[in-house]
Amino acid sequence: MKRKPERLGEILIARGLIIPQQLETALEEQKKTDALLGEILVKRKMITEKDLLEALSDQFNIPYITIKYNYIDWDFVKEFSPSLILDYNSFPMEKDDWSVTIAITNPLDAKVLAKAEQETKGLRLKLVLVSGSDMTEVKSRYREHIKGKYF
Repeated sequence: MKRKPERLGEILIARGLIIPQQLETALEEQKKTDALLGEILVKRKMITEKDLLEALSDQFNIPYITIKYNYIDWDFVKEFSPSLILDYNSFPMEKDDWSVTIAITNPLDAKVLAKAEQETKGLRLKLVLVSGSDMTEVKSRYREHIKGKYF
């Protein structure tokens, strides 16, 4: 039985999005710059941001969604600190009896994950992955909604 690719580069190669030589080039750059592999591949236009997010979704088993046009329950969002949204680049999506779903842009950012978990107040944290442009759009809507309340 063939094993499922676990590393980002392996996933991208398995999907036919990059070739091994491109991965090697990007890994060499990563050693020199400490940038994230996915950022390097997108910056060099080897893959798109959507390709990266879909691969990260598979790698971390986190759903990738589009949120910028979704309905936002502002009463629910108000339960969370402006810092979570504006400083930690996370956005509360929904809540049920056992969990809170929060949108993030980087599943590797331990500080974001810790802050999100802290703000779920004992409920299980469920994550969804969104693009940077989606997060920018929803944060802009958030700023407009809270204008005058915090700033």
